[in-house]
Amino acid sequence: MTCQESAGRADLSKMAYQTFQQEYFQIPVVTRAYTTACVLTTAAVQLELITPFQLYFNPDLILKHYQVWRLITNFLFFGPVGFNFLFNMIFLYRYCRMLEEGSFRGRTADFVFMFLFGGVLMTIFGTFVSLVFLGQAFTIMLVYVWSRRNPNVRMNFFGLLNFQAPFLPWVLMGFSLLLGNSIIVDLLGIAVGHVYYFLEDVFPNQPGGGRWLKTPTLLKMLFDTPEDDANYNPLPEERPGGFAWGEGQRLGG
Repeated sequence: MTCQESAGRADLSKMAYQTFQQEYFQIPVVTRAYTTACVLTTAAVQLELITPFQLYFNPDLILKHYQVWRLITNFLFFGPVGFNFLFNMIFLYRYCRMLEEGSFRGRTADFVFMFLFGGVLMTIFGTFVSLVFLGQAFTIMLVYVWSRRNPNVRMNFFGLLNFQAPFLPWVLMGFSLLLGNSIIVDLLGIAVGHVYYFLEDVFPNQPGGGRWLKTPTLLKMLFDTPEDDANYNPLPEERPGGFAWGEGQRLGG
């Protein structure tokens, strides 16, 4: 290999890295942090650096042995690398990003508060139904909130079903059922998503209603910035397309 060829390959590698870095940091901060944590956790398990037994939700180990990290790590592991992992990660990344760039645009603290609210509720419910990993339920919660805030988007699932966005969580639950999986996780995600949607979007607009979910000032100080980046290019919230099992378009568009 000549010196010119080596230099050319080095330049290509550098350009590829810079492109990846640019695209990576274009992902909004909450979506970037959560999906990265999920991927790194799965990679660590795959490389046998850690085991799922160190990650799963166990109230006894948390309370009696102070293994408090389990409150977080059970939301980060979606199983070994395979179809189920890829399916969940695609949906997690897509709908988390569309929420953050759509209805939560410029409201990072509110989005973080939604994460905390959903995580706490799922942890409480998970204690009673003996769920050990809650990441899939969390993904369904994100999908549910997005679908209720985008009711006019028409979806296409695997090219077989056409329906409006609010039916998407139920279609995903039916798909889980066909795969022989338990639907308790899906139901939990839908239930928590609905509680958040009702308290945030429905109840405040009812006669005598009000906002019960108020983002703490500390979160606003930590996460909200006074100005948006002028060069930021968000993915439109109403355009979830790109994959055959979740493409959609807004009615009348």
